[in-house]
Amino acid sequence: MDLLSLLEAFCPLNNHEEQLKTRFMAFVKSTPHCFKREHLAGHVTGSAWLLNPAKTHVLLTHHKKLDKWIQLGGHADGNPHILETCLREAQEESGILSITPLSPQILGIDIHLIPARKDEPEHFHYDVNFPFVANTDKFIVSEESNNLAWVKIEDILTGNYENSLKRLAQHWQILSQKTLPS
Repeated sequence: MDLLSLLEAFCPLNNHEEQLKTRFMAFVKSTPHCFKREHLAGHVTGSAWLLNPAKTHVLLTHHKKLDKWIQLGGHADGNPHILETCLREAQEESGILSITPLSPQILGIDIHLIPARKDEPEHFHYDVNFPFVANTDKFIVSEESNNLAWVKIEDILTGNYENSLKRLAQHWQILSQKTLPS
């Protein structure tokens, strides 16, 4: 399914997410090369809500460049099949190769500003997130991370985490109440 169709099917939690969805869709419609990181105003990225086998914890990375705890993810590098991007990034950043998508539908979206670095200007990441489950809880910390950690989903909701992570946790609670594969 193409990204616009996936975005159209995404159900926002609140007015803020409705505005994100509208802005995201307008960006994709108006930007033919939205999946290429060379598009310096902004580009589509993909991230993974990677759950442990028991689906009680999510794997977060303490990102070196951003210096904060976030979900695994990265650039689409021109690939319009964003679910594939999310899976690839989760595998690369965790070292876990056995990962299964839990839903073909978007779990969450976010638009965030990436600060300027070296020869790269400030730009926006239009991030799409899908849920996955790892078939192991063993991981390897990649060079992009200071550390990785399995974090209880409830702790994300109540702890000092980014609002985008809190929204993903809320979406996960709603989705997990529906029938999902074990």
